[in-house]
Amino acid sequence: MKVLVTDPIAEEGIATLREAGHEVETAYDVEGDALLDAVADAHALIVRSGTDVSEAVFEAAEDLIIVGRAGIGVDNIDVDAATDHGVIVANAPDPNVRATAEHTVGMIFATARSIPQSHTRLQAGEWAKSDYLGTELNGKTLGVVGLGRVGQQVAKKCEGLGMDVVAFDPYISAERAEQLGAELVEDLEACLDAADFATVHTPLTAETEGMVGEDELAHLEDGFLVNCARGGIVQEDALAAAVDDGPMAGAAIDVYEDEPLDPDSPLLDVDAIVTTPHLGASTAAAQTGVATLTAEQVLAAFAGEPVLNALNAPSVDESAFPRIEPYLDVADTAGKIAAQLFDGRVETVEVRYEGDIADENLDLVTASALKGVFEPLEWQVNAVNAQQVAEDRGVDVTESRSHQTEDFQSLVRVTVTNNGESISVDGTLFAGEDPRIVRIDGFRVDAIPYGTMMVARNRDVPGVIGMIGTTLGEHDVNIAGMFNGRETIGGEALTVYNLDDPVPEAVLEELLADERVTDVREITLDGAE
Repeated sequence: MKVLVTDPIAEEGIATLREAGHEVETAYDVEGDALLDAVADAHALIVRSGTDVSEAVFEAAEDLIIVGRAGIGVDNIDVDAATDHGVIVANAPDPNVRATAEHTVGMIFATARSIPQSHTRLQAGEWAKSDYLGTELNGKTLGVVGLGRVGQQVAKKCEGLGMDVVAFDPYISAERAEQLGAELVEDLEACLDAADFATVHTPLTAETEGMVGEDELAHLEDGFLVNCARGGIVQEDALAAAVDDGPMAGAAIDVYEDEPLDPDSPLLDVDAIVTTPHLGASTAAAQTGVATLTAEQVLAAFAGEPVLNALNAPSVDESAFPRIEPYLDVADTAGKIAAQLFDGRVETVEVRYEGDIADENLDLVTASALKGVFEPLEWQVNAVNAQQVAEDRGVDVTESRSHQTEDFQSLVRVTVTNNGESISVDGTLFAGEDPRIVRIDGFRVDAIPYGTMMVARNRDVPGVIGMIGTTLGEHDVNIAGMFNGRETIGGEALTVYNLDDPVPEAVLEELLADERVTDVREITLDGAE
């Protein structure tokens, strides 16, 4: 087999492939037509973040079996195109997780004890001992924002240093947090209020971008902030001001909104902010680890064995895949809607199949439902890793089937639950491949799942729908479609609106101010601007 490596990786990974008898060709910095030519006869492609693996790459590489990402992020890989072409995409997160967790702990020590600042002044000939009164970690509280794989390791390491740990993560259960030695709190502000040191470990998404700004930093009075996760989560101007002028004591930052960091960045003007140039995964062990792990996954794919970190590999027979493929999007969308409608932390996810679909091998469909529920998480979910991702977060997943169903040939229902409260969303296909949401929390609807949607609950009295439409119109939000369901005349009603534009928060608040409206939520699906 031929393996093409287009970004530099540790030699140990290349040696692993060659020792197994495969041809390895390195072609660093190729792009455009040169990349398409190079990959044309490859059976495996190994990349880091420097290679854009687009749909054109998959079209050019007819023999490609697997794309191995030597690292975590796969933003540079068109995973959907890979799936369409039957190509496995696999990453290598574990070595980077360990390295980033260790760097985070190092940065906590660095800012607590002003290690780089005092080092610089000593090199300049100053004995500035009296200028630096450090802060001990023992007995202090660590606030972990995002208790994923890196956050969990940091929490364990800092607990061993005598720190108490609190955590904010809407996608992990209180029981799982307790197993990790952390107290789960309800929101970001509560986490920062309790913390002497706060460390960020969330992915960069529309939800988390800029989530730590001036108002949030005000909760870290005399405290420290560390970010070794993603640039753009912490507002850099606000952080510089909070440390320079108060209320914070210091910070340590490894990642930035724009990299390389601009020499004029305000972060560089504040002595109490420690900065490093995105070194989280930059250790010899991590680079060797991701290279060898990626090579091992390529070998597993060549041998037809399970690829443990595969992000998209279907676990169904090729002949059965066309029958379940249309339901992948139905399940994913139902999961997204259920998660966005749900108040609180997700404790359980149930995926139920009714009708003809219940006879199929549905591991991949269930994984698509979990992917929708866990969309804000860093790792994509599929039949290979879905259960592990849920297990890591203490979320119970169940699957049930029935050959009986009302009104539809096949139905997929996703239900999310916590403390007895639940939301269920039912989806099906019309005319074979036309997805529809047909029931939300028991209300019958007929909604096209696309773009921006708004789900409103209200008392079933005259004039409510007109008021909602008028309010949206006054704010230039156009309604593309509307689907209404109710329990009984005069009871509770639920309406789904397809909208051409996002709904400003002020509009949602205006709608909720009407006593006839009991709840209103904006839902963002694929295709939204």
